[in-house]
Amino acid sequence: DTLWDLAIAEVEKRENPDDDVKPGEVWEKSILFMGNKNGGKTTIILRCLERDESPKPTLALEYTFGRRARRHNTPKDVAHFWELGGGTSLVELIRIPITSHNVRSFAVVLVLDLSKPNELWTTMESLLQVTRNHVNKILTKLEKTNPEVAAEIKQRMWNDLQRDHPDYALVDPFPIPLVIIGSKYDIFHDFDSEMRKIISKTLRFVSHYYGASLVFTSKSEALLLKARVLINHLAFGYDKSKSVSVDPSKPLFIPAGLDSMSQIGPPPASDSDIGKMRANTPLELWKKVFEKTFPPKSFSDLQDTKDPAQDIKYAEYEVDVMRAQKNQELEQYKRNASKSWKEMDFDSD
Repeated sequence: DTLWDLAIAEVEKRENPDDDVKPGEVWEKSILFMGNKNGGKTTIILRCLERDESPKPTLALEYTFGRRARRHNTPKDVAHFWELGGGTSLVELIRIPITSHNVRSFAVVLVLDLSKPNELWTTMESLLQVTRNHVNKILTKLEKTNPEVAAEIKQRMWNDLQRDHPDYALVDPFPIPLVIIGSKYDIFHDFDSEMRKIISKTLRFVSHYYGASLVFTSKSEALLLKARVLINHLAFGYDKSKSVSVDPSKPLFIPAGLDSMSQIGPPPASDSDIGKMRANTPLELWKKVFEKTFPPKSFSDLQDTKDPAQDIKYAEYEVDVMRAQKNQELEQYKRNASKSWKEMDFDSD
């Protein structure tokens, strides 16, 4: 190769840092936003896409996309943005966007409402557990059908944590890239300093344990910009910020792999209290300590039980009349089915 060829190759490498995307090809990524109901997911998505729209409640699973050009006269890269509404009540819908076809290019953004600490751990645990189980099932199938891709995804889990990192044996990285956003920092900032410290330390531990990035944000343009940096890295491959802010009196900003157990410190509880707690993993210990200060709401309390079909905001006369008729037909079917079952003569043998 000539010096000119090497220079061109170096420029292309810098402009296109992802090994999977060759010059001229379109970068295509997918991100699932999930978290507390009314936690600010839609606002964050609209800001990332630079759309000047008023956010509307997300009923179930909504989709939008963004396009960006890496450089002049090149195809625009595409990022698919999925948003799961309803808090934890519709978590099973995550099976729709995350499939074996796109899991290699998928990432998750978990938005946790800092103003509701009593819902924080339950929401986080429920959503991440279901998502992780689903992704692991996909990886198990890929190990049989496409073992190279499965191995690549598993290797990527550890990309942000080098083998010589002191916490290498203590963490359990999430199977796909994960960003945790603590929203409504403006409300959280007015909390008692000790409460803020417990929440901040706990989220730092959880993020580090899962190999995730962590950022606190609000409607403030400056804080939203920090969240955009992490999301744009996942969506369009923009440069990954290496700045870190771990001061509990300020908004946290910690990219994946740049924290450590020694910097986070032990769970915020006395040695005697910790000694009384039975836990099989570090994550379980932190959960017990956190929930001692912030008793969780029951899972049923977090369910979104309101039926959108009964909401007057979505009333449509023709549709509502047809729905009422179908409901009557369904009730009649249930009654007839019940009678037929009772009249059946089952063989006792």
